[in-house]
Amino acid sequence: QVQLVESGGGLVQPGGSLRLSCAASGTIFSIYAMAWYRRAPGKQRELVATITSSGSINYADAVKGRFTISRDTATKTVYLQMNSLKPEDTAVYYCNVDLLTIGGKQGFWGQGTQVTVSS
Repeated sequence: QVQLVESGGGLVQPGGSLRLSCAASGTIFSIYAMAWYRRAPGKQRELVATITSSGSINYADAVKGRFTISRDTATKTVYLQMNSLKPEDTAVYYCNVDLLTIGGKQGFWGQGTQVTVSS
């Protein structure tokens, strides 16, 4: 059984910062890629950032230069450092991990964490 546990969301003023964490646990043989998505009210889920097992990183244009994705392979944790937050960053943020577990390669989702940017 694999679980992803997210933390770090909250309410922040425009221009502020937050750091999200997502820790994977359970029977995990290897991790292929880790990513953050978000879903804003009334909008479809969108990809925010990805980091692969080789360390390749990609960002959505809307967050380039403000957000940083990183990982700790020892603890199977992915982070999203969010700086210079804007009201349009308000959303529920979800981590997604593609990994190898019993039964083969599968993708798993975190429970989601609310990020609200408002004055």
